[in-house]
Amino acid sequence: MALKRHRLERRRKAVGFTHEALADELHVERSTVVRWAAGKSAPRPYMRPRLAQLLQVTVEELDDLLAITSDDDQPVGERTQYAMRHPSSVDLATVAELRDDMQKLGERYDREPSAVLLASAAEHASAVGFIAGDAPAGRVQREMRSLQADAATFMGQLVWDASQRHDHETAKTYYLEGAEVARHLRDPNAEGHALLRISYVALYGAANYREGLGLARQAARTSRRTSHVITGLSLLHAAEAHAYLGEARDCEHALVDAEKHLERSHDTDAAHELFSPTHISRLAGSCYLSLGDFRRAERLLAQTADELHDRRKSRAIVLGNLALARIRQGELDAALVAFSTAVNELHSTRGGGGMNVVFRAARELRPWRNELTVQEAQDQLMALMEAT
Repeated sequence: MALKRHRLERRRKAVGFTHEALADELHVERSTVVRWAAGKSAPRPYMRPRLAQLLQVTVEELDDLLAITSDDDQPVGERTQYAMRHPSSVDLATVAELRDDMQKLGERYDREPSAVLLASAAEHASAVGFIAGDAPAGRVQREMRSLQADAATFMGQLVWDASQRHDHETAKTYYLEGAEVARHLRDPNAEGHALLRISYVALYGAANYREGLGLARQAARTSRRTSHVITGLSLLHAAEAHAYLGEARDCEHALVDAEKHLERSHDTDAAHELFSPTHISRLAGSCYLSLGDFRRAERLLAQTADELHDRRKSRAIVLGNLALARIRQGELDAALVAFSTAVNELHSTRGGGGMNVVFRAARELRPWRNELTVQEAQDQLMALMEAT
């Protein structure tokens, strides 16, 4: 395995610096930064406070980034390595190790660009699929296949986000794999989750709201008896589909039904980690934005943005929608605050959903394009695009 400063490189990419741009900020040669990344030299002590500032970390956190590690700082565990050589020997402890690895990748999703995670996630999904093919029958085989379904769905999520929600076909291929494996296992939670993800492609990618509504409703039906979380989330997105279609009454009913399910969720729900307490307010805010109730949308979205500091991709979407709600009310100054904050979040995450919403807000700012503050906001967006 190659040894280098993988953590430093991930952080550099996350905040949007090329090697050359970072070198310019530090007044050093590009080759110097490249040597730091390769572990061939280290920043001088007097440079470190400025480097930490540019990477948006503390000096203590920078010390951790400067550690030299093996490939992507995620060495394959001993059990997984052995299972790759002898897949028929896989046991439940190996399954647990593989699931823990995927959980760690999932925890990074809202903090880092999906493009940064893709290679590690693809390697993990490939290993899971390979081992699952020869896993012994019974509980181990079932657990490996369940993990395969989850890994495929996560890959679809990463691909779609990394493509800024343009690569619908590849994402759907992964989601359909996840749904098929889950259906074979008779696992309604994994199947419902995959179907819900497919509905996102229809709703937020292809803008086929009727198809997205049908898929969200199908996901809710699939998981209704086994997971209040997936059922509730599916109904939230069904509500948004109704809002896109201008069906206010159906939207309200779906929001009420979703809230009932999510209030009944508990720690033993297999999909518990997918739910955040902000889900209801941020989806409701998006619904009211689509229905033209901008004041109500603004109130919900502003509240949600304040609560989402640990989920930066979701926060960028909420802030973009908040900017839209304020633009549509003619509140230019307040809109620009939300817009600027959303762009700042996107510098470190490159979230596809946030990118799309921010570009939509930028288009709606055009009537004020001669205003200096709007020009500055557009320049900020251009800087983001150039760093992408």
